[in-house]
Amino acid sequence: MPLAAAAAGALLLTACASGAPGVATTSAPAATPEGYEQVTLDNCGTEVTFDAPPQRVVTIKSSTTEMLLALGLADRLVGTAFADGPVPERWADDVADVPVLSDKVPGQEALLEVEPDLVYAGWESNLSADGAGERASLATLGIATYVSPAACKAPGYQPDPLTFDEVLEEIREVGEVFGVPEAAADVVAEQQATLDAIEPVDGQTAVWWSSGTDTPYVGAGIGAPQMLLEAAGLRNVFADVHDTWTSVGWEQVVAADPDVIVLVDAAWNPAQKKMEFLAAHPAASQLAAVREQRYVVVPFAATEAGVRNAQAASDVADAVRALDAGTPAPATTEG
Repeated sequence: MPLAAAAAGALLLTACASGAPGVATTSAPAATPEGYEQVTLDNCGTEVTFDAPPQRVVTIKSSTTEMLLALGLADRLVGTAFADGPVPERWADDVADVPVLSDKVPGQEALLEVEPDLVYAGWESNLSADGAGERASLATLGIATYVSPAACKAPGYQPDPLTFDEVLEEIREVGEVFGVPEAAADVVAEQQATLDAIEPVDGQTAVWWSSGTDTPYVGAGIGAPQMLLEAAGLRNVFADVHDTWTSVGWEQVVAADPDVIVLVDAAWNPAQKKMEFLAAHPAASQLAAVREQRYVVVPFAATEAGVRNAQAASDVADAVRALDAGTPAPATTEG
């Protein structure tokens, strides 16, 4: 499908799959800001070159939207999609008038209507033929693509394990692409200060439950949940599983008898429903963590690599201390 019109201020870009024939280059007149130097990235195995900062961006997943908001780039957003929940209150006004293209991954028709010059995706799977469009196909239409590096899946690209150094590097990289390295440095400094101030708890065990009832889907040993739990001083029951997430049986959770259960709260899978399920489950309801309501609730967007991670790790540690002190209500982190 041809692009309806050239996006205003569109960047000159080239994009090609690593090891594959080159993809056609699309160019449009664009004034390159003084001092901006061409940025070429190997992004999850796809090479993308930016000759000017993107001006019209569609973000897919909350983590990517919030990355741009943290960098002061709300004015570049022409559409968002697949939000896992509301953005933090401090950014609510910044996105109030930005179109929401879809509650899930937008189709290519909806994407093209807003004439983006960049699609910034939280997951590689967002950029597929039955989703927003394959990366190579979008490149032929003059649309660059960038996937959060923490979400890369190919060997050599997937973080193993994900670390805060890599999260901070994505902030710097996005700042470089958009020509705002100073803003990125400020965000990195803020994140690092938050991390440095964390007072880890004393190694209590935890299960990080994201979704699934018949078969719970939990945080494993190399992804964001492990990174956050480790920073907070908790021991992940499933840290020995070499993956970002894993499916387990309730009998494994019961056998582990975790001190704390972290519940992921998403617009499409609220933490409150998880609590109700645990209370009614014949086996899980017998866990001390369930009987004593030793829950920490974390927004889904804070569980994906991005600008909420540092505060989320700090809040998890604080929440566990509050539980230890007898605070009755489950603590929720906004990140």
